[in-house]
Amino acid sequence: MQAFMRASFLAAALVAAGQATAATCRDPAGFEKWLDDIGQEAVAQGISPEAVRRSLSGVTFDQTIIRKDRGQGVFKQSFEQFAGRMVSPARLKGGASMLKRHAATLNRIEQRYGVPAPVLVAIWGLETDFGAVKGNLPVIRSVATLAYDCRRSDFFTAHLFDAMRIVDRGDLSPAEMRGAWAGEMGQTQFMPSNYVRYAVDFDGDGRADLLHSPVDVLASTANYLKSHGWVKGGDWQPGSPNFEAIRAWNKSQVYARTIAFYASKLANGDTSATASQ
Repeated sequence: MQAFMRASFLAAALVAAGQATAATCRDPAGFEKWLDDIGQEAVAQGISPEAVRRSLSGVTFDQTIIRKDRGQGVFKQSFEQFAGRMVSPARLKGGASMLKRHAATLNRIEQRYGVPAPVLVAIWGLETDFGAVKGNLPVIRSVATLAYDCRRSDFFTAHLFDAMRIVDRGDLSPAEMRGAWAGEMGQTQFMPSNYVRYAVDFDGDGRADLLHSPVDVLASTANYLKSHGWVKGGDWQPGSPNFEAIRAWNKSQVYARTIAFYASKLANGDTSATASQ
């Protein structure tokens, strides 16, 4: 998931973060003191001191993350351009393969959450090429840097606290939490707060692991969509309630249409990559 399209805030975390977010922004000299304050507030919120220590140990301000944030371009591609590039013959073939490989799991997930396999596999393929390209930047360092910065401090402070909660509940270690520059991680790119809310342990190994377990990845993605209004048995074309659930995943109309287009191709066994929806 892309951070700038996922604006879900934790009210309690934002209130508790007041003192820390008032610290000096942009000047790296103040980062260490600010991070100490964040750690104290995390403990006050009920996160274990050990999880806080493990999460924040060695975390530094990363100016390259700020440059990436400032360098975001405006999305200008049409649906035909974007879908034509993203829904390639290779992704269609890969998606068909994943539908077969994980058929039993996907069937169980659909029974539980009501989300059809082609939709989940389409999201999986578009986000990370089925887990092949997840990003390799330290998530806690990224969200801490963006929380310290002034532009979207409250948004990323909430994600920083939730990144520590992921560590505290034993889902992932800080070292495992690597992803895209804005903090998205896992095989379908969950931001930390969405990880805390929607990640599920569907393989029964005792932790919700969205980096290594395709079973947890697909079930958690389905849980997110169901929680955002997915209607079992409905279609997912633009104008439907299920398309709006897809837009909750990614608010870009072009991206959401591309998910729907790709899912329909997979559902119909169509290997033609022409985007004309």
